[in-house]
Amino acid sequence: MSIEVSKRTIAMALGNQQQQDGKPAFEVKTTTAPGKSAEEFRNYKDSTRQAMVERHYKLMRQHQTMAFYDKMQKKYGSFTNAQMTVWEAFEALKGYVDSSDPDSEMPNLEHMLQTAEGIRAAGHPDWFQLVGLLHDMGKIQYLWGAKEDGQEGTAEGDQWSLGGDTWVLGCRIPDTTVFPEYNALNPDMQDPRCNTEYGIYQPHCGISNLRYAWGHDEYMYQMLKFNKTTIPEEGLAMIRFHSCYPWHKEKEYQHLMAEGDEDLLDWVLEFNKFDLYTKADKRPDVKELWPYYQSLIDKYLPGKLAW
Repeated sequence: MSIEVSKRTIAMALGNQQQQDGKPAFEVKTTTAPGKSAEEFRNYKDSTRQAMVERHYKLMRQHQTMAFYDKMQKKYGSFTNAQMTVWEAFEALKGYVDSSDPDSEMPNLEHMLQTAEGIRAAGHPDWFQLVGLLHDMGKIQYLWGAKEDGQEGTAEGDQWSLGGDTWVLGCRIPDTTVFPEYNALNPDMQDPRCNTEYGIYQPHCGISNLRYAWGHDEYMYQMLKFNKTTIPEEGLAMIRFHSCYPWHKEKEYQHLMAEGDEDLLDWVLEFNKFDLYTKADKRPDVKELWPYYQSLIDKYLPGKLAW
């Protein structure tokens, strides 16, 4: 089934394409994965992986707090765990399957290639394609993670600080999150500093100045900044916010958005069409595709990187 995805007419791009007003200039048609309608994606009610997915989100609500964020920031924020190229990191992710995803049991490397290829086919700039390839790479944390921190590498293991929809920490968790019945289990929701609409934040302080439930998004965003990538800020926003469905799908946190955040939202929405609707059972040919993507890595994120 094909779905037509419309955006404001906006200019895309950086590199060899023109940019106007910092927004993407494509009105594209995206085709869902063969055999699946758009409505069949993000099924959190009766998917074949329902019990595993629901358990994942229950654990997320129980453990993802401001204090846990501080713990993970202290553990990972200096990026001293390894020196690896992007290819070496992909090799390490080969067998990783996301326990929070109701749509796919495919290893994450292949999903990332599907996403990148969808973006490439739509004619988006090379840095956007590279974002598609890199967007889930923060799950590499499982190499250094611990079960008690929700960072196991198997689909049956605890992954509650690696994958899944994120939300803003430090303020009330919205009822539009998946499995909102578990929101009350979050310890921060018993803290009067964190359980109100604004919580610890000031009005319109900016979406980039908020804290998010720790996972692959936040880690990878910080890792790319640390390694001084030349991927533009719009691409980094796609990586950092693509799992924050309460913001980009449910329109939460409007009261915290600042000038320019609507533009970032447009970019994240453009990216998420490909993240979601390119999932398919047909497996990409890694060997055939990799030389092209290595050229993008060499351009924007070359050599050994700090992880």
